[in-house]
Amino acid sequence: MKPAAFLYHAPRTLEAALTLLAEVAPQDGRILAGGQSLVPAMAFRLARPTHLVDINGVAGLDRLAIDGNVLSVGATVRHAAFHKADPAFGVLGALLADVVHNIAHYPIRTRGTMCGSLAHADPASEWCLTAITLGAEMVAKTAKGARRIPAADYFQGIMSTALEPDELLAEVRLPLLANGTKHGFYEFNRRAGDFAIGMALVTYRVENGKIADAHVGIGGIEGSPRRVPEAEAALNGQAPGKVAFEAAGKATAAVVDPIEDTQTPASYRRDLAATVVSRALERAAA
Repeated sequence: MKPAAFLYHAPRTLEAALTLLAEVAPQDGRILAGGQSLVPAMAFRLARPTHLVDINGVAGLDRLAIDGNVLSVGATVRHAAFHKADPAFGVLGALLADVVHNIAHYPIRTRGTMCGSLAHADPASEWCLTAITLGAEMVAKTAKGARRIPAADYFQGIMSTALEPDELLAEVRLPLLANGTKHGFYEFNRRAGDFAIGMALVTYRVENGKIADAHVGIGGIEGSPRRVPEAEAALNGQAPGKVAFEAAGKATAAVVDPIEDTQTPASYRRDLAATVVSRALERAAA
């Protein structure tokens, strides 16, 4: 199929892009960055934007740099920017490199963007899981100004976020991780490159032989990614190993409210939640 008719705009400055978005958002105008989610939806006419505001030529939105104690990722930074762990980003760089190779396929990663994935907010998005687990901050901009949205307040359900129609997700700010932080990611899907049925991202430190500051996030299990404080409580103060890891998995399964579809019942995703958490922890300890 082919997309419905639309008007195409290619602003060159952020100010021009935000002004355009303010004008066309009430008419279902959309931002185009990587287009790896929007364009297929348009091709099937599941999305019919009347205007596309292409931000790929906007200066400065491709910024990827350390800004104080965070990594700033601009709206047009591609997934492929994280294929190799940048030593300048420390532990966070290694974590992002682990995660990125699970995103779809190589051609998609060369075009898709981290901010685009966060704006789309698919429950099975690896970057959405990363943002919530690490406590990222989203920077939304409009012609009237900017605001910062904590990841915990940003995700509001399946493909639903706190962004207003005239807001551009201009930047995501990921906290840098302390040296020595352990991290592990595990994703389950039926074929490599398919959407995840369930996944988990974990980080923790080891102090005096015990787990400290555990972060446990799950994605693809519920309508939005989220941290699991019950699993984190099961880990903190415990020696890293099978007993603690399985306890965290069981704690996760006990509290999740799984989504379901024609192929995957909620009960399956509940059991899977325990598995992906324990395996992510095993990878962190390896």
